[in-house]
Amino acid sequence: MKTYTHPVYEYVGAPDTGGAPRHWPVVVAGAGPVGLTGAIDLGLRGIDVLLVDEDDTVSVGSRAICWSKRTLEILDRLGCGERLVQKGVGWNVGRVFFRDEQVYEFNLLPGEGYRRPAFINLQQYWVEQFLVERLGELPQAELRWRSKVVGVRQEADRIALRISTPDGEYTVHADWLIAADGAHSPIRNMLGLECEGQVFRDRFLIADILMSSGFPAERRFWFDPPFHRNQSALLHRQADDVWRVDFQLGWDADPEEEKRPERIVPRIRAMLGDAAQFEIEWASVYTFQCQRMRSFRHGRTLFAGDAAHLVSPFGARGANSGIQDADNLAWKLELVLAGQAPEALLDSYDSERTEAADENIRHSTRSTDFITPKGAISRTFRDAVLGLAKRYPFARALVNSGRLSLPVTLGESPLNTPDNTGAFGGGPIPGAVAIDAPVAGPRGKWLLGYVDGGFTLLCFGNAVPADALRSLARDAVACAVVQVGGAAASGACLIEDSEGLAAKRYDAMPGTCYLLRPDQHVCARWRAFELGAVRAAIARATGKPAEAARAAA
Repeated sequence: MKTYTHPVYEYVGAPDTGGAPRHWPVVVAGAGPVGLTGAIDLGLRGIDVLLVDEDDTVSVGSRAICWSKRTLEILDRLGCGERLVQKGVGWNVGRVFFRDEQVYEFNLLPGEGYRRPAFINLQQYWVEQFLVERLGELPQAELRWRSKVVGVRQEADRIALRISTPDGEYTVHADWLIAADGAHSPIRNMLGLECEGQVFRDRFLIADILMSSGFPAERRFWFDPPFHRNQSALLHRQADDVWRVDFQLGWDADPEEEKRPERIVPRIRAMLGDAAQFEIEWASVYTFQCQRMRSFRHGRTLFAGDAAHLVSPFGARGANSGIQDADNLAWKLELVLAGQAPEALLDSYDSERTEAADENIRHSTRSTDFITPKGAISRTFRDAVLGLAKRYPFARALVNSGRLSLPVTLGESPLNTPDNTGAFGGGPIPGAVAIDAPVAGPRGKWLLGYVDGGFTLLCFGNAVPADALRSLARDAVACAVVQVGGAAASGACLIEDSEGLAAKRYDAMPGTCYLLRPDQHVCARWRAFELGAVRAAIARATGKPAEAARAAA
């Protein structure tokens, strides 16, 4: 590759070799984006975490390239979002073509006044490199390369892992194991577990090409284009003048044959024109799969990312969803390890993230069915929709070139406090992700920058009395208070709604309060503050329904 030199990370012999097994609170298997994100989050929470990976470098080929606004918000909290944004290519606009004309375009950003674009495009190897470097800044985290989990034994109070290295094997013990070891997950196989779902009978070629071009930074998707009849194609710009091209091939295509330059170059010239100057950086052929494990928690092992669920790449749901798995899990492990929540809280990781996986699989399956019709009637319907989309908005809503990744609203979560829906005409409901907005305050100019890893009560105006502020700060599970507007209150972080967008996006009036979880999801909201209600909601969100009932009484 001309645009990237893969780092080779040094293998360092483990001090555990030949000695008594060391005990870790958490071991993470797999140093891809999901495992790295989880280890960083745990390290920032002061938890000793060991991350092991059988390789000694980052991913080969660009692989995942589209990183959503929600993923960037998570990485902002972890201290590395800005670096990705500076290196990546931001975009909000997508264009859809049918045969030889554009049928419509869309903008994925809901409006102005957001810190991050709808997506950035950045090759997975850059993302992994930046995450490795961020992890290296944390004293609580240790990353061991060329270290592969080859044995797993679950016990009542711990899990024993056998690690294979160039120096031989050794054993470590852990309270919890996060299995983020990829689609083929050796750990899943060791435990005798399976993914269930559907494999689609089609193949796609993806290739990265190095090309200097004036094409804008936007997503371009073609159905049945003149240069690739009866199939689909996709074009995306990445960092360093690398472009992703994607061609539908059909089930009968020979994967090895289609990866040869002699097959790739004519396809790209047909797309871009004979005068196009480019070089092939990387190519792969893949098959769609939509699968997941029945449960993401098995005893002391928690599965995340591709190890837990697989979706087709159209829609950018795989890596983004996996990073949201890690975001969901880290704070729950912190509370369980600290004795501030029961182990049953981790069951909510399974219920919430399987709900998210099911939503992603539904969208991904529908996208695949639209992109690759399974019969003549399906193709006729699809082509009719595309033909109408240029003129009629109702038809555009039916076009599905990959419903792009959005954060899932965990509306059925047991951690949510039931909402008084009649009190609100808008704003994020319990289970939804908090919405960013421009603000003015001591820690920066974006609202989500004030929700930094713990429970946060976002209140509008002087809603919280001073004695309640002190009580919330002293509780076993502390809750910070961020006050939007009003007079300064001791113990609250005062910010100003600099453009009026925070109140608008939260349907807020003086006294409105939102309780935000450590992963920036709303778990409760009220029109007026009540200390008992807030404490009950925190108890419920930490898996303690009995305490929630007592606090609410």
